[in-house]
Amino acid sequence: MSPANDARAYDASPYLPSRGGLAAYRRAAADCRGCPLYENATQTVFGEGAESARLVLVGEQPGDQEDKQGEPFVGPAGRLLRQAAEEAGIDMDAAYVTNAVKHFKFVRPGGGKRRIHKAPELREVAACRPWLLAELDLVRPEIVVALGATAGKALLGSSFRVTKDRGALLSLPVEGKDEQPYVVATLHPSAVLRADDREGAYAGLVADLEVAAEALGRK
Repeated sequence: MSPANDARAYDASPYLPSRGGLAAYRRAAADCRGCPLYENATQTVFGEGAESARLVLVGEQPGDQEDKQGEPFVGPAGRLLRQAAEEAGIDMDAAYVTNAVKHFKFVRPGGGKRRIHKAPELREVAACRPWLLAELDLVRPEIVVALGATAGKALLGSSFRVTKDRGALLSLPVEGKDEQPYVVATLHPSAVLRADDREGAYAGLVADLEVAAEALGRK
């Protein structure tokens, strides 16, 4: 029975290549069947950006536009993130961006054509975590920005809470590494777009990103 059809075996590990750089992992991820999300998604959306980036930004999962284009953060949330990062002094062209889950999970209300984002389950996040850890191991960033609760839990564990942990430099233990990257958690930009007080939520996102920018400046 394949991992995708066995609920007890949600795990992308068997699909990871034994060696190679980001390009090899990206090719392998295209055929990942580590959980059922691949069945309805258009394609795997792997991370993109500088292979030696000092900063990695991790979101939840691809959205509708990301799923169609095959690139992370190319939709409305991505445009808002780029704007906020620029205000915070972060060069997004020098960063690496990815998601905790590599396939778009969605529902179609009323059976229509419109695809609405649905949050991934913890077992789906756990299944995809080997890809995320591999990306971090290959890029070796100094700072990781967790955009939202799903990214935070994928990086720091199930006890993570955005409201409690955002805007602070948190340690990210990486087994076998002497120099550990730091994590700065903040809202996902899509949460800013949905916020009643969008102006305040956006200001908070910029402020949290400034923490990451300042930490990079001190390194």
